[in-house]
Amino acid sequence: MSSAGQVVLADLLSLCGRALEATDAYLDGARKILMPRVASAHGQGRRLAEREQCASHGFAWSATYAAALAELLGWARRLESAGRLGDLEHLILQIAFAEYLAQMRGGIVISPTEIVRPADLGVTDVLATPLSDAPVMQLVGRGNTAEARARLTAELVRAQTFGDTGIESDSLLATRDHMRRYADTRIAPSAHAWHRNDQLIPLEVVAELAELGVFGLSIAEQYGGLGLGKVAMCLVTEELSRAFLGVGSLGTRSEIAADLIGASGTDAQKRRWLPGIASGDVLPTAVFTEPSSGSDLGAIRTRAVRDGTAYRISGTKTWITHAARADLMTLLARTGAADSGHGGLSIFLARKPRGTDGDIFPVAGIKGSEIPVLGYRGMKEYEMTFDDFAVTADDLLGGVEGLGFKQLMRTFESARIQTAARAVGVAQNALELGMAYAAERKQFDRHIIEFPRISSKIAWMTAETMAARQLTYFAARAKDRGERCDIEAGMAKLLAARVAWTNADSALQIHGGNGYAAEYAVSRVLCDARILSIFEGAAEIQADIVARGLLMAED
Repeated sequence: MSSAGQVVLADLLSLCGRALEATDAYLDGARKILMPRVASAHGQGRRLAEREQCASHGFAWSATYAAALAELLGWARRLESAGRLGDLEHLILQIAFAEYLAQMRGGIVISPTEIVRPADLGVTDVLATPLSDAPVMQLVGRGNTAEARARLTAELVRAQTFGDTGIESDSLLATRDHMRRYADTRIAPSAHAWHRNDQLIPLEVVAELAELGVFGLSIAEQYGGLGLGKVAMCLVTEELSRAFLGVGSLGTRSEIAADLIGASGTDAQKRRWLPGIASGDVLPTAVFTEPSSGSDLGAIRTRAVRDGTAYRISGTKTWITHAARADLMTLLARTGAADSGHGGLSIFLARKPRGTDGDIFPVAGIKGSEIPVLGYRGMKEYEMTFDDFAVTADDLLGGVEGLGFKQLMRTFESARIQTAARAVGVAQNALELGMAYAAERKQFDRHIIEFPRISSKIAWMTAETMAARQLTYFAARAKDRGERCDIEAGMAKLLAARVAWTNADSALQIHGGNGYAAEYAVSRVLCDARILSIFEGAAEIQADIVARGLLMAED
């Protein structure tokens, strides 16, 4: 396949490999510039460290782009080896490489009001860096052309697919396809009504998800789970979130609780809770956030005071998802002194009865109210006030006080990978809605998909969704191998959340005025997409995690 604006297939893989070497060399140079600055600033305290926040977070985004390109190239090479790399996948690879390289050279849009340029990383002359080497410049100049984007959109229409995702396992493919059929037939037709009516996901749907094994995907078989790992969890989450973010997110609560108990619980706690979580008989909720602390868990004020064989918990929590229906709370509270910081936190496995519309928290010691939200509906958000709420000493996770922060940190990798998969599902939904509308809508006697700026939107949405997907799978595979992957998980969530938002925004723009009407599904997707760069660690937190991991590490 070769013509103006196209790179010969065999040359493209080689060219991308050489360009990737150049990005690695560029990042290595930028890292050597930044490391002394960042280390010195951190050595002088948190406030002075913040002086380097823009530079270090910019480096995190640049490294995330490079990681996404590496995973895209690995994806293409695997497809080529299997004889599955077609014109569509070729164009995705070419366009993604060209655009991300161009942004690394000229400026990465990390938010609508923030652009990171090489100079922000201390690189004063980009022309003197490996980002000006021949393979990079060839891709930047020839890769993401108007013709390439038009050809990609034409391929999408012809093939009626958005590209081979690269999953090789027959069992994983069967799991994904089964979940897609379920989501398309059972969830998607009702999703917009659930959203517009701001209603809870029906309990019969929750029961069906339990029957499908959604809540026990990565729980060990000995506790009634499927033991399938995080890649399977990503595939299932993506398909459910593609239909409705609320349904895709039901499994997040189970994922967090099961990871906490599986990694840190006593044998008795594992036997008591994991089978119920896996079967869906026990619906958990994560009770971590407080009105005054947000991402600063070290500032948690909710206190748990030992009282004989019990603990008495008092304090206020907020943004608690699915709290009224939950049977189990993983509740973070301070057991140490007020100034004990992270080391004074503990997690409790606190039981509670399910609420009703008339009495959302029917238990002594808990009061609360719903927080109305723009999107991310189906489970509802709550503020909860605890006043001498009693739990038993046996409910202390792991049986030892003061380990709560460490226990929680172990679960964040999985939670963020799962959130990245949710974001990929939302991004895919937005892409499909935008393309379907563009193929149907006519203006000036032409389907609007024929107009270059509409076609270009769809092509770029396709390429970047695949980049986010492959980076998410990469983090999941690392987790399945038992490797530490906080950086990889942070990168996946960072990129996928932004892609979900930009896809939703572009899809709404394709709809024009109709996209702003509440009756169109894309309006829901826009609201849902916006939360993804906030919860499970805001984008700024993810960038900080990635930057610290890469810039504060030993050489």
